[in-house]
Parts: sequence; C-alpha cells; structure tokens
Amino acid sequence: MRKVSIFGATGSVGAQTVDLIRRAGGAGAYQVVALTGGRNIALLAEMARELRAGVAVCSDPADLAALRDLLAGSGVEAQAGVQAIAEAADRPADWVMSAIVGAAGLVPGLRALRHGTTLALANKESLVTAGPLLMATASAHGAHILPVDSEHSAIFQALVGEDIAAVERIILTASGGALRDWPLEALAHATVTDALAHPNWAMGQRITIDSASMFNKALEVIETREYFGVLPDQIEVIIHPESLIHSMVGYRDGAIMAHLGTPDMRHAIGYALNWPSRQALPVARLDLAQVATLTFRAPDLQRYPALRLAREVMARRGLSGAAFNAAKEVALDHFLAGGIGFMAMAGVVEATLTAVDGDIGPEIGGLALEDVAAMDHLARTRAGEIARRAAGAD
Repeated sequence: MRKVSIFGATGSVGAQTVDLIRRAGGAGAYQVVALTGGRNIALLAEMARELRAGVAVCSDPADLAALRDLLAGSGVEAQAGVQAIAEAADRPADWVMSAIVGAAGLVPGLRALRHGTTLALANKESLVTAGPLLMATASAHGAHILPVDSEHSAIFQALVGEDIAAVERIILTASGGALRDWPLEALAHATVTDALAHPNWAMGQRITIDSASMFNKALEVIETREYFGVLPDQIEVIIHPESLIHSMVGYRDGAIMAHLGTPDMRHAIGYALNWPSRQALPVARLDLAQVATLTFRAPDLQRYPALRLAREVMARRGLSGAAFNAAKEVALDHFLAGGIGFMAMAGVVEATLTAVDGDIGPEIGGLALEDVAAMDHLARTRAGEIARRAAGAD
C-alpha cells in the first residue's frame, strides 16, 4: 500500500488532495503517514480520523490539547509545533504533498527529500528562497520533485518526452486577479475584500491577494527559472482572463505546446498523485465550442510592479529570492491588517531588497539552510520597519 503524507492538509490544496485520496479509496487504498494543518484543528482531526493517519500535527502548540481531545480513541497520534512538523517529514513515505503556505514549507520539504521521497511541491516559496538547495538535495538522494502549481504542472507535462535544450521560451499564463480591469489610479484604494473577489479560482486568502497583485506570478517566474533551469529571458508572462490555458512551452521549431483544462487545482494535484501514469479525475471537461474564444494581453508593469521585481531578483540571485519572499509576506500581512494600501506592498518589497542588498551575496552553489533562514529573518525585520514607516506616512 502506498504511503503518503500531506503537509498543509487543511488549506485549499491540501484539502483537495485529501478529496482525491478519499475518492480513490481513502484509508483502504493509501497508508496516510502524517497530516499537518494550521488553526483549523477540527478539520485536521476529521481528516486524520477518516484516513486513519499515523500522526496529526497542528502548527500552534496552544491547540495541542484540543487536538488530542478530538482524536481521543482514534489511534491517531497528536503533535504540535514547527519541530513536530519537521519530524513528521522524517517518517517514511513514498509521496509527500508540500502545501504549507510560505517559507514555513521549506524545512519539511527538504527533510522529506532526504529520504528519497517523491515531493509534490505546491509550496512555491521553497524554490524561490532556496531553489539550488532543494534541487541539489533531490538529486543527491534520488528523490523526485513534481510541481503542483497549475502553471508549472502544465509546463512539466508539456515537456514530457522533449529535450529542455529544444525549448525557446516558457509562457506563464495569469488570470490578472480580481483587480485586473480596475482603472490604474483606483488600485491604491483597493480593499482586502476587493482583492479577494477572484473571477476564476477558489483559493486561500493570501494566495488570492497575491494573484491580484501578481506577486504570486512573480514567485512563479522565479520558480520556473529554478525548477526548469531556463534563462530569465526565456520566461514570459501573459494575461489570459479565462484561465483555461495553464501555461505553454515554445520550442525552437516555432511549435507551442499548451496545457488546457478547467480552472481546478485537482488537475495538477491528481497528475502529481498518480505520476507517472494518468488516472481518471473528478474535474469538469472543457467544451471548446462553448468556450468559443480565448483572449490574451500583455501585463502592464505599472499595474503589476511585482513582475519587474522578479526580474531583478533573478538577475541578482544569491539570497535575493529569500529576501523577496520574506518581504512579500510581511507586506501582505500589513495590507491585511489595514496598515498599508494595496499598491504600497510592492514599494515595501522593493525598499527591502535595497535595504538588504549588501547581505544578499553573489550567486552561490553551496547555499545552506542557515543562510536562507538568516536572510529570511533579516528581510522580515527590515520589511516590518519599512511597512510601519509607510503606514505612518499614510
């Protein structure tokens, strides 16, 4: 029986992974080694009971007693805290879903790879902050990393049977987010509620706002460079409002391979879960006659300054990805709290990159986890200071 673990089980991607496992036979078809989650301990306990998990881990130790109560008599072990999540990744598993949001997903992903596990990576921050380290760890231990972002899964699938040397360009599609048709001058006044009204995708709060600002796409641009090893000038972004083409790969003979499907994350999750084979998935099928038209437009860098910043990060390399991600997370925290405006988030990130530039270092092959953690801490500190000053100025 195949052994699986799901990190971030109670989030959007994690819950959809549980749904696919449930539909494929649940505890009768899979041995669920570990489930981890955030503050929604009721859902975590429900999942753990249903799938008869070996251990359920919540992120906050303050929730441990409640989790134990909910799991009493189930035979499922309950643990809590960052260290417990990392230790859960050391439990032998054949396949691990990394769906913890943010930099917190890096350590458990690395620890799983050290056991030769196949890592389904929905945590894009891991590649952004420590791409060389992650890829080198997988190579050293004979592990596989399967992308679960819909865009990178699409690219991965379009490359099956192809030589990466024949790739001329990779085209990432973007919905443009909830505010894509707003007048540029109105964006500074956009609220959290406005940014959460995504027209196509049902996602978590933070990633939905990142979609509106295109910080999500900026991370994906960096992730593409790290995962597929292409040059920055081979990566393009195009606005595709329908979100039916998930990404494209252009080859040197002029051909473009596009991956199409309904906007449902279970496409990418299911592909990773069943790789290298394909299995039936409970997703809607496209009716191309009903779709009728696909539209595209170039992204406006004034509207989406995060895309420009991603280019600067790729040019700088070193620890700039770690700084970029940390500053982005802090800026988003301040926007959610009402401290800064929607467009001010990019300003906080850019100012942070400038503030830590002397500590980023040159491109290095021997990137260590400690280096990433130190930069993450420094950038969060600087970004917090910059965001507070920006809030005071407002």
